[in-house]
Amino acid sequence: MPQPPPRPPSQPLFTVTQDALVIADFGPRTRKPTTVGRRPHGPYRHLFAVPGARAFTAGNLVARLPMGMFSVSAVIMIAGSRGSYALAGAVTATGLAATAVVAPWTARLVDRYGQARIAVPATALAALGSLALLLCAHYGAPDWTLFAAYAATATTPNTGGMSRARWAHLLNGDEKALHTANSFEQAVDELCFMLGPVLAALLCGALFPEAGTLVGAVLMMTGVLLFTAQRSTEPPVRPGVEGLHPRGTSPLRAPGMRPLLAVCLATGAVFGSMEVVTIAFADERGHRAAAGAVLALQAAGSFAAGLLYGSLRPAGPAERRHRWCLAAMTALMALPLLAAALTGSLLVLAGALLVAGTATAPTMITNMTLVQSRTPEGRLNEGMTLAVTGLLGGIACGSAVGGWAAEQVSATAGFGVPVAAAASALLLSLLTPTLTNRGSFTRTSRPVEPVRPVRPVPPAPLA
Repeated sequence: MPQPPPRPPSQPLFTVTQDALVIADFGPRTRKPTTVGRRPHGPYRHLFAVPGARAFTAGNLVARLPMGMFSVSAVIMIAGSRGSYALAGAVTATGLAATAVVAPWTARLVDRYGQARIAVPATALAALGSLALLLCAHYGAPDWTLFAAYAATATTPNTGGMSRARWAHLLNGDEKALHTANSFEQAVDELCFMLGPVLAALLCGALFPEAGTLVGAVLMMTGVLLFTAQRSTEPPVRPGVEGLHPRGTSPLRAPGMRPLLAVCLATGAVFGSMEVVTIAFADERGHRAAAGAVLALQAAGSFAAGLLYGSLRPAGPAERRHRWCLAAMTALMALPLLAAALTGSLLVLAGALLVAGTATAPTMITNMTLVQSRTPEGRLNEGMTLAVTGLLGGIACGSAVGGWAAEQVSATAGFGVPVAAAASALLLSLLTPTLTNRGSFTRTSRPVEPVRPVRPVPPAPLA
């Protein structure tokens, strides 16, 4: 008896009952993908979908949090044990100067030998310096030992620069994703410098004066170990780079780098002067303890602006965006000056600082983008550390000028120093010639061979 042909699995089966027609579908049940009503993934979700990104970011966050703790912890610890804020300030200033000298050399070693091989011993040496400072302050060692111990912490590696180097390696030229990564890293910097002092003051006040330094050293060492353990995302060490920027070329000699570092110096002066002047203004009104919370609002505004700026698509060349950001920062830095001069209210000043802080992160994000683009291949950590060194030098100069203005004139007049520093940064940027993607910034994989003249071949003699 002939059998009916087999029914395809996707074809429904028809049958009839006494009073109804039944259609049975035995085909496989698959859910069709649909995009109706589904929101697209945000840029940060795409960013952390990169394999290994979450792991190295977590360790880096732990390592970077103490960066905002050490100075405050050292001041509280030394002033509490020696009774001298002048000594505490001199010790922290010495550590800052030592960091400005040593940090570029540490970054150069990181580029040459790899993050794990250099960052771990350098962090261990810095942690030992912090512990030595703790013991010298606690047991009443001579004052010169405090300077020597705190100077040893200058070997602390630039963990933020190493994280940015990993993003540049993983994203491999994706400018939009790199813009988001730089925005996230700058927001993390603001978050660490916002939470670090608060955590340090809480530990030193609730436990014992040395608690902030001790916890900071443990967090730094633990975070660097977790960060460097993620070897799959570590940028490879290149023995040599062909093209325009060989390995021997210093980032200082790269086209457009020195004017950019000068802008970093002026930008750092904005931060340093604003911090000192704000503390002096709060002290004049009898609310010195509230100065930390007021400054935290500026960091909070910068943190929020950094995350928002990273979610936007960058438009136009980075040089033009940098100038617009500097112009916005110059304009917004006038708000604290107006708030202090017109109202004299610390509460109004806090709101002005919150708004003024929104220009900080976009400026620093674009600045770091330019540093990355102008740094020679294989020297990225060194280039970004030079930018951080410029910022630290500017912070030191800005603190000195802002403190002088607040003491010799008034705290209100001191708010003119950040405005002048921001305007100087803008002027330096405007006077710097715009560099295009041709010429100075073109990187080639191998040098172009010169065209050799071809000797003409004589014609063969006729038979």
